[in-house]
Amino acid sequence: MVLLVLIIFLALLFDFINGFHDAANSIATIVSTKVLSPFQAVMWAAAFNFLAFFIFTDHNVSNTVAKSVETEFVTLPVLLCGLLAAIVWNLLTWWLGIPSSSSHTLIGGFIGAAIGNANFNFSVIVEENVFKTIKFIILAPLIGIVIAIFITLVTIQKNIFKRLFLILLATALMMYYAPFKPIVQYILLAMIFVFCLVYIIDALRPESATRKNEMFKRLQLISSAAFSLGHGGNDAQKVMGIISVAIAYYYKDIYTDHKMVLEELTWIPLACYTAIGLGTMSGGWKIIKTMGTKITKVTPLEGVCAETAGAITLYFTEAMKIPVSTTHTITGAIIGVGLTKRASAVRWGMTLSILWAWVLTIPVSAALAMILIHLYKVLF
Repeated sequence: MVLLVLIIFLALLFDFINGFHDAANSIATIVSTKVLSPFQAVMWAAAFNFLAFFIFTDHNVSNTVAKSVETEFVTLPVLLCGLLAAIVWNLLTWWLGIPSSSSHTLIGGFIGAAIGNANFNFSVIVEENVFKTIKFIILAPLIGIVIAIFITLVTIQKNIFKRLFLILLATALMMYYAPFKPIVQYILLAMIFVFCLVYIIDALRPESATRKNEMFKRLQLISSAAFSLGHGGNDAQKVMGIISVAIAYYYKDIYTDHKMVLEELTWIPLACYTAIGLGTMSGGWKIIKTMGTKITKVTPLEGVCAETAGAITLYFTEAMKIPVSTTHTITGAIIGVGLTKRASAVRWGMTLSILWAWVLTIPVSAALAMILIHLYKVLF
């Protein structure tokens, strides 16, 4: 029982760390464009992180994380060492100001501990779920780039009729082909309606460049809220998967699998969303500086485009049950808006440094977890 309680505590601690580590994802652009002060921004993001509890009730992502390792190889020491490895890597990258992925840190730690516990038997991995996650290390930022480029080019389109036509066409295609749940569709449609209404008013009453800038600052409140909602819905679920697996293992006579745990114990998702919200409130200023200014200079218009692109990508991957990195997603979106100006607008040196952190996260976390599981065996 002590080990189970420790795992739950560390899992919620990881969620808290995830919140302040990834606060930059939600608020970097809104702070760098001076729409909100840092304190206002983290409070804004934290509120929508928590509101995700009421939106993403299907727990798609948590199921994928829970099934990253074959059930027969899951033990409480494996979960403990996986969490400890993930926490160490998260704190190290936060201290260095590197926007690495908390999601991939957790998955790397989980599978690394399981492999080490099974004497380097790689058959413990559920290949479909793990490789799907690895593929989206590349695909998530690419999707973010493409969507951000499209949204930016549409937004800077001067002909209001062409702009509205392209928005409505893209919306129709997205709603038809993307597997969004109804409530997510309503959220996106409400956002698009507000954006279109603002664009129409702007076209009827041409404003100065200064007032247009102020208009996009107001719209950025909506886009950053949408992204924070996706961040909470995606990242809080990963820890839910770990906690539910631990409880299912400990109470195997009561629960047949982790899904049953999540269905019956509603305090788990509530605690996870609360922890990530509180973590976001504590901020992560070093990473905010990297995300908001060092990749490319972001204007309020570009902030709206990047955050909207990031939100759509997160909603799509959550519907597809894929635990993607919000860090990768928003980084790709920020690069996308930079590319609409010119390739040199993106600071590729900083971008390459971030890419190295992405590549190293899973193997380093896995290696740390392997070391920890062997230490655990020696000590206990």
